Amino acid sequence: MLQSLATGTLFGAKSGSATPSVLALHGWGRSHRDFDLALNDGVPLNAFSIDLPGFGATPVPEVSWGSADYAEKVAAVLKEMTTPVVLVGHSFGGRVALHLAANHPTSIHALVLTGVPLLRRSDARRPALSYRLIRKAHQMGVLSTQRLEKARQRYGSPDYRATEGVLREIFVRVIAETYTSQIEKIACPVHLLWGATDAEVPVSVAERALALFKDATLRVVPLVGHLLPSQAPHELRKEIEAASL
Repeated sequence: MLQSLATGTLFGAKSGSATPSVLALHGWGRSHRDFDLALNDGVPLNAFSIDLPGFGATPVPEVSWGSADYAEKVAAVLKEMTTPVVLVGHSFGGRVALHLAANHPTSIHALVLTGVPLLRRSDARRPALSYRLIRKAHQMGVLSTQRLEKARQRYGSPDYRATEGVLREIFVRVIAETYTSQIEKIACPVHLLWGATDAEVPVSVAERALALFKDATLRVVPLVGHLLPSQAPHELRKEIEAASL
């Protein structure tokens, strides 16, 4: 059942009977429901899983935010929890979690991250030449914004095409971010849990990031892709329990 958090500015679900000590943050275009099985199967964990602003029941921010802005909004939820917490982040939620752990170290016991773009992919491709030419022409004032938008719809990712307005501005801003400075600040244990067939954020990204954390482990789950929280909830549950020790 949904409830309001952070003085009514966020919505999320609570599991367990005691004050939550686990906080779960979902990926882009997803919601708190991704964690239903991991948090509630068997004996429910004492946890909050929230709808990040712009997704599920939580309204879209009024202005374009970066993941650091999301983190400061979510930080208000920590006041309603037993701290330090185990912070779980999937994909976009992991971007937010990195800022939370870096900026609120005494409130975080451990991090569990899965499918998070911790570093830029080494095999990342440049946008198609035709799109780069259209973008350049728009910058020069030769092509209209409408023509540029048509090109963005043609060449943009599914996540980009599925958003509009402020949420699209947020998406463009967030995918350009880097997190090396946040990673270097994090002192708590970090549990990297990755789907072996994750095509959006391959295991190679986690392997490269592993050495940048002060205290981190990596476990790869066979036959699981990017949506690990819903595809392998029991594996995520095991990792959360291990991180809680």
